[in-house]
Amino acid sequence: MQSTLNATLPATNGVSTDIPAVEKQEFRDAMAHLGSAVNIITTDGPGGQAGFTASAVCSVTDTPPTLLVCLNRSASVYPIFKENQVLCVNTLADCHESLSNLFGGKTPMEQRFDAAEWTQLATGSPILSNALVSFDCKVTQVTSVGTHDILFCEAVALRRNDERHGLVYFDRRYHPLMRQLTC
Repeated sequence: MQSTLNATLPATNGVSTDIPAVEKQEFRDAMAHLGSAVNIITTDGPGGQAGFTASAVCSVTDTPPTLLVCLNRSASVYPIFKENQVLCVNTLADCHESLSNLFGGKTPMEQRFDAAEWTQLATGSPILSNALVSFDCKVTQVTSVGTHDILFCEAVALRRNDERHGLVYFDRRYHPLMRQLTC
């Protein structure tokens, strides 16, 4: 279904172009069909310890090794991440659905972290001990778009766990990933 709202784009070469805008709910419903890994983003430092569940994480480049993480500026954890300027992207394994829900809700921070085993690497951010992979990062750049900040995060250390299977979020549900055996 195409949106009926119109938005006027800035003039290009003196010509104004009317292009239909996408409504918020229409966009959200379409994004539900874009599967993504489930991550718990953690930080610790002068601002305190915090963590939240995110699927808005993406590789940017391998030179330097950089990811992006999107964080809503109205989130309760936002000031903590802003002050600390370090974080860990803990990509969840198929056994972490309940932990994802815990970090995605209104559960007090201490209870979130008490529900799993954590370690540290270079930045001091909490590393989920049995995560599929953990990217320990320093925030190198921040760009604001709409309601969110895009945090560009350079990986300074990482840990992989090749014994686990991944967890993805698609169509507003969790789905475990299983490795296919080749014939």
